[in-house]
Amino acid sequence: MAEFPEILTNSRFYLELKLTGSQEPIDGYFMECQGFKTTQEVIEISEVTPLTWGKTGAANGRIVRSKIPGNITYSNIVLRRGLTISMTMWNWLAAIKEGKWGDERRDGSLVIYNQAAEEKFRLEFKNAWPTSYTISDVKAEGSEHEIEEIEMVVEELKRVKVT
Repeated sequence: MAEFPEILTNSRFYLELKLTGSQEPIDGYFMECQGFKTTQEVIEISEVTPLTWGKTGAANGRIVRSKIPGNITYSNIVLRRGLTISMTMWNWLAAIKEGKWGDERRDGSLVIYNQAAEEKFRLEFKNAWPTSYTISDVKAEGSEHEIEEIEMVVEELKRVKVT
């Protein structure tokens, strides 16, 4: 009998981010992330061929359209977590604003575990840098957690086989 793969749930995942110069072993564990999307652009080419066409087949120069793969693009990744006292995300954005974006690009991974806490899925991103930072609205009478959100640009996104 064939063994069916386990369906992974979103209740056991974390996204880990480590930044240069940080005093913390891990700079971020995030509870929500979105935007893991890769798109292959399509280039449409029209060519005039020597094929004949028309009712009588006497017309030359039939136009043929072909579609070929173009550049690969990656959407921005949005990360959300409960607000902590850590200044790491803010400092990372500040370094970008100061023009140090070439030195501040970072790599990371989205890891999803099965119910036995074994790694089963990994999506890696390369050369990420923050493009926006948001803290949720603060309400004194509320009992909700404050949320820290950071949006990152990524240059590469790939799924890695977990062994």
